[in-house]
Amino acid sequence: MNLRPLDWYHRVNKQIASSALGSQILSRIMHRLDRPILQLTQGRASLTGWLTGLPIISLTTRGAKSGQPRTLPLVAVPDGEKLILIASSYGRPRHPAWYHNLKAHPECQVTWNGHTRTYRAQEAEGPERERYWRLALQAYPGYQRYQERAHPRRIPVLVLTPVEE
Repeated sequence: MNLRPLDWYHRVNKQIASSALGSQILSRIMHRLDRPILQLTQGRASLTGWLTGLPIISLTTRGAKSGQPRTLPLVAVPDGEKLILIASSYGRPRHPAWYHNLKAHPECQVTWNGHTRTYRAQEAEGPERERYWRLALQAYPGYQRYQERAHPRRIPVLVLTPVEE
């Protein structure tokens, strides 16, 4: 039997996170709280994941200009071996820095569930983008509110595909 006693709790927290005020506040604090928790648990746990039930990864990119490593926690939507990232930036008018980093340097490392793996990022377009956007909305309907706030910016969808070692 698969009982999900925290579903109501996750739904409430997702509503708060997708609201204008909630996203404004959470965008400033959650990554600062999640980063050390993810490091301590080797990518197995995060506060955001506990509050929302969403899968949280630790993404390491290289800076678009500096080339220096940049690590941050992000929501990722699994699709088989692939991971889908939504560059929503909480509905802000500009793309997040990690998006520009992945466009400049598509190879990245992801730590999730205690495992670190190398991936290559590619922006999804056309029907592929629409399929992944719908998949992301199933995981977190708040992306739709972010898109409304970000208008006219179209929120990019990136697909991370594992690189065979």
